[in-house]
Amino acid sequence: MDFSEKGVYCLLFENRDCVIEVGKKGTFSFSEGFHIYVGSALGSGGMKRVKRHIDFSLRKDRNPRWHVDYLHLNPSFKLSWAVCASTPDRFECEIAYRLGGDSAPGFGCTDCACKSHLFYRKENPLSEIKGVFESLGLRAVVLDR
Repeated sequence: MDFSEKGVYCLLFENRDCVIEVGKKGTFSFSEGFHIYVGSALGSGGMKRVKRHIDFSLRKDRNPRWHVDYLHLNPSFKLSWAVCASTPDRFECEIAYRLGGDSAPGFGCTDCACKSHLFYRKENPLSEIKGVFESLGLRAVVLDR
């Protein structure tokens, strides 16, 4: 994976039941299972944003910048995989729409009209995520934490 390229990604967390205070968004209750965060890496740093998330999950001494950082910092959440695809196109909201289902309202989507960019699954959704990427013509690259 060339981290200088632009693209889209999903972070796949495995978690225990917990309640987390997420900055100004307030308190969220999370059921045990898996959570999928959908993100965009179209800014100047490109896919380096994914590398930042992986590094952030390993180092807990950072201040949270985005909603998803609060998941990284909570010991009940463990980043398991990042699914990425290089693209200059904005697929973040379409991926969120196609994943759909049980979600954390308003999480990670302050700059768009989506209901959420964080979705819950009881069972491991890695193959589902790869299928959504492929359905959009994106070549999914899976990175283990």
